[in-house]
Amino acid sequence: MPAAGEQTGLVQTSYGLVPNQRDGAPRAWIRFDEQVAEGAKDLRPGDEIVVLTWLHLARRDELSTHPQGDMSQPLTGVVSTCSPNRPNPVGPHRARIVARDGLRIEVDALEAIDGTPVVDVKPAIHQPA
Repeated sequence: MPAAGEQTGLVQTSYGLVPNQRDGAPRAWIRFDEQVAEGAKDLRPGDEIVVLTWLHLARRDELSTHPQGDMSQPLTGVVSTCSPNRPNPVGPHRARIVARDGLRIEVDALEAIDGTPVVDVKPAIHQPA
């Protein structure tokens, strides 16, 4: 117990790495349920896809934020930012398939935490030149 007027602090003994768009995202495996195996059968290494995730830990009541957590930036509506906190926290992630193992595909980058639900996988649409 600290004496009156003393402050205490928490010493952190381990640190987790939180990937973000500015730093790049790690490789990740996506596992398809057996029920959708037929729909995913043609996915191949080299394919570019868009993975739609449900950001299940995101706050749904935060409608404004300081972009990139920078308090010097003005409050901005979350729909105009990359904040995971939004009314409907769907996360779009463009990625390339680098490996396939049965019902699993490995992608080159996925900005999501382990266990984040995948809502859908779609082919990436290329912009005309």
